[in-house]
Amino acid sequence: MGKKYIMLDRDGTIIVDKHYLHDPDEVELLPGAVDGLKRMQDMGYGLGILTNQSGVGRGYYDEASVKACNGRTAELLQAHGITIDGMFYCPHAPEEECQCRKPAPGLMEQAAEALGFDPAQAIMIGDKAADMGVGRNTGALTLLVRTGKGLEQEARCKESADHVVDDLRGAADVIAALDPS
Repeated sequence: MGKKYIMLDRDGTIIVDKHYLHDPDEVELLPGAVDGLKRMQDMGYGLGILTNQSGVGRGYYDEASVKACNGRTAELLQAHGITIDGMFYCPHAPEEECQCRKPAPGLMEQAAEALGFDPAQAIMIGDKAADMGVGRNTGALTLLVRTGKGLEQEARCKESADHVVDDLRGAADVIAALDPS
């Protein structure tokens, strides 16, 4: 396997978590996201997004809306020189019990196959227990950010988060300390 990868949740981790976001004009980067992601990329990591989008399965919006919001996220980051190598989403409602809805391993496995990395050598960053769960279920190092729902989920993630940080800048600090290359 080649490049090292960091997989990130989208809503609440990179962008402001807006209830069932489906309008790309409402995509807004979180404070610290650009600085943190740029630093991770500069350390040689590839970046990918793993996001549950149950609004599709619930009939609130369609997959074109998810793709438009993902595209807008990538566009905003690209304006700062940050490249997202892949975006993977689960369109299913929780009751569908699919294998791609985080914390199930499916999205990480899809990303690993498409991008060519070993999930056990990856890092998973997110703001929810489900994000920590997909990391645990695939052997990835896990970082919980306190942005989005992270602060309220922190107690639930005591056993599943390897590190807890305030935002993506803090995540970059931890990653730099763990991998000074």
